[in-house]
Amino acid sequence: MIKREDLEKKEYENLSSFAAKSADSKGRALQEEKCQVRTEFQRDRDRIVHSKSFRRLMHKTQVFLAPEGDHFRTRLTHTIEVSQIARTIARGLALNEDLTEAIALGHDLGHTPFGHSGETILNNIHPGGFKHNIQSLRVVEVLEGSKGRYGMNLTAEVKDGIVNHTGPVKPFTLEGQIVRFSDRIAYINHDIDDAIRSGVIKLTDLPKGCIAVLGNTHRGRINTLVMNLIENSDGKNAIIMSDSCQEHMDKLRTYMFENVYHNEKVKKHEDLHRVETIISSLYDYYLDHPESLPEERQEMIEEYGVAEIVKDHVAGMTDRYALNLYNELFIPKGWK
Repeated sequence: MIKREDLEKKEYENLSSFAAKSADSKGRALQEEKCQVRTEFQRDRDRIVHSKSFRRLMHKTQVFLAPEGDHFRTRLTHTIEVSQIARTIARGLALNEDLTEAIALGHDLGHTPFGHSGETILNNIHPGGFKHNIQSLRVVEVLEGSKGRYGMNLTAEVKDGIVNHTGPVKPFTLEGQIVRFSDRIAYINHDIDDAIRSGVIKLTDLPKGCIAVLGNTHRGRINTLVMNLIENSDGKNAIIMSDSCQEHMDKLRTYMFENVYHNEKVKKHEDLHRVETIISSLYDYYLDHPESLPEERQEMIEEYGVAEIVKDHVAGMTDRYALNLYNELFIPKGWK
């Protein structure tokens, strides 16, 4: 039998001196008996994969609202692509692949229904605002967990990588920094793929300079960015991309915001208005009727307040659940 101690020893033998070692983890908020056959980071990855929040990602929008077709990305497929890219980079740099994977799989657990449109609406209506990375941390620290215990009790390294995969603070592990880059590499390129598939843009519309530097195929651009990160970060205590690749990746991102993310073909005004109506109506309904919240959420109201728990409940919904619940609560039966 390969024991946890054997795996921990292999990390010291095979990984870079800059890699996070599971035996040296900063630990968990609540002390637990260690697993016999899994490292601390492997255990975190498994807890995330088995969570309800992770399963719900399959029915949450990435970019396209109610896309017609089977091949458009969802929040779950985005998460899997981020994980694959991040693991490749970590492996290439001899960093901790288990930690990298755990962070990648958990980074978007706090996303709302209807993608960033839902996030914007909750940010506007909830006191104190809403950020999906902060909500992802709340999911793993508070909202998920076994009966009678809040949260997954993950290691400090995984929680730091999740909350800082976006925003002003850089993760304190190189593995967390890899996920931060991988998230952007994944969504820029797979959103280009989905936008071309939907007819919103054509390959020839992409900025010529970006294509010349990064590549003219989905596979080629990802390979260029991944290899650039590995080559520029090798032997360094930081994850670094060359100035040229960084500049052209940022230009592609700007192009996508201007031509796809804010394109009416992708998010029609009537669809955005519908999303706003659904999210705000459900939020207001549960504020007025907290007794309608699930029992486990009602039990948390005294500690966190009604508004915070209502926000948690609405943010956790899938697109179809939010839509069906809205229809059930607000649309007269004769109109359905």
